[in-house]
Amino acid sequence: MTAVRALAATTARVGVLLGLAIAMLAVLLIITGHDVVPALSAMVRGAVGSYYAITSATIVRMVPLALAGLAVSVAFRAGILNIGAEGQLLVGAAAATAISGSLGGVSWFVGIPVMLVAGSIAGGAWAGIAGALRLRFGVLEVISTIMLNFIAQYLTGWLVRGPLQEPMRVNPQSVTLAPELQMPVLLEGTRLHAGVLLVVLVAVMTWWWLRSTSSGFRLRAVGATPTAAASAGGIDVPRTMFGAFLLSGVLAGLAGSVEYTGITYALYENFSPGYGYTAIAVALLARLHPLGVLATALLFGALEAGANAMQRDAGVPSVVVSVVEALLILLVLAADRWRPSRADRTGIDETGT
Repeated sequence: MTAVRALAATTARVGVLLGLAIAMLAVLLIITGHDVVPALSAMVRGAVGSYYAITSATIVRMVPLALAGLAVSVAFRAGILNIGAEGQLLVGAAAATAISGSLGGVSWFVGIPVMLVAGSIAGGAWAGIAGALRLRFGVLEVISTIMLNFIAQYLTGWLVRGPLQEPMRVNPQSVTLAPELQMPVLLEGTRLHAGVLLVVLVAVMTWWWLRSTSSGFRLRAVGATPTAAASAGGIDVPRTMFGAFLLSGVLAGLAGSVEYTGITYALYENFSPGYGYTAIAVALLARLHPLGVLATALLFGALEAGANAMQRDAGVPSVVVSVVEALLILLVLAADRWRPSRADRTGIDETGT
């Protein structure tokens, strides 16, 4: 029941945020001199205006956002400010692309799990670099993960112009993934792939792990009060933090490999439109609850799908929606700062874990 209450609260919060987003977007459109009604109509059509828009635009964007949002949530719950989900996602996609070349003749039933595992391991290893720097040399993870994002971006650019470039050497991208290795499509005539089932499963497993296991409790304890966790709880704080780094990277790497096998089918420059950065907002607006991340990721998926349609059909720059997303984060953080949490009032963890 705790999970149901938490998910219901997050869903209600998402509804309020959606109303605020539309209101703020209308104000920004007026300020920038755009026609409000045509722009908002185009946005609604692009996000939820048709069966295809919902399944092939909004939900498919939700999948990488939710996985990367879970990565950020796990790290933040451990008190780790992992800003590197974007780089870990790119490295995960690159690893899945690299190993796909050796899977010729293998069925999707075997090939897809291999690529997903490869991407997850690569993402975890990339996050482990920042974790080692933090624990061994005291380098702040905010700095190291941001720098690693840039390295991952340039590494991806080098790969698609070098070792992983398609055989004709015409375009800076990898060879297209063989059809038999692509993520199965759930609904005929849409882009909705099996990754949506995977992300729901991962969210539920993450929530259960944080709530019901000793290792999940240790992670939450370290994130709440590391000094007390070490002195009163006898918890190995550095080891727990490093494990959270690795798990966060694994989830972000999984996001990249799912996007590669389910949507893009190729690695190229600008592979991610900033999913790893938007995931920070997804996690914060869900208050770091793994199940709530699904709802907030769906909200941001709708906003981004609508933004593309608004730019295409009404000539409104999609960056306007990015401004709205940033304002939503500021509003939520301000509200949390000045409103006592449920935990403060009742002693119950508001996240449900």
